[in-house]
Amino acid sequence: MASRINQKVLKLIDQSSRLFLALSGILIVLMVFLTSYGVLRRYAFNAPEPYSYEMNVVFMLCSFVFAVSAVEAQDRHIRVDFVSNRVSEIGQQIILSIIAPMMGLFCCLLLVWKSLDNALFSLSLGEVSSSVWKIPLFPVKLVVPIGYALLGIVLIGRIYRGICFVIEHKKKIIV
Repeated sequence: MASRINQKVLKLIDQSSRLFLALSGILIVLMVFLTSYGVLRRYAFNAPEPYSYEMNVVFMLCSFVFAVSAVEAQDRHIRVDFVSNRVSEIGQQIILSIIAPMMGLFCCLLLVWKSLDNALFSLSLGEVSSSVWKIPLFPVKLVVPIGYALLGIVLIGRIYRGICFVIEHKKKIIV
């Protein structure tokens, strides 16, 4: 029973990260259209406008923060493995699936904490962008703690899977 619940929770985490990845892709496509629109207005009609640049900056931030959890969930990140290649398979699994994600989780917790603090401070000030188009910055700044909270959840899932692998591996050795 508990194993089925764990599998459902892990599947939900993976689906959430894939959803955020799809949203990130959509934002990148929107950035292409916004950039094309801005270039067309500037050079074809000699009527530059500041909105496309500012929206592209916001979309780029959102795109990065949304995609980082999916990259971790799919294990497609860059890995420096000169230390882990020198140990046994179980040692590699402990380093790459337990220790490294724990260090990443610590960094995630700091990022969520400080970025949420920054977003709430922005809300209390009523902070807006410094461009002609004064968009409120609170929603934009809130994206960072949301994205990194999802990354933290993905890392917890990776740590759980790593611990399960080590326990299963030890059972095979004992039996």
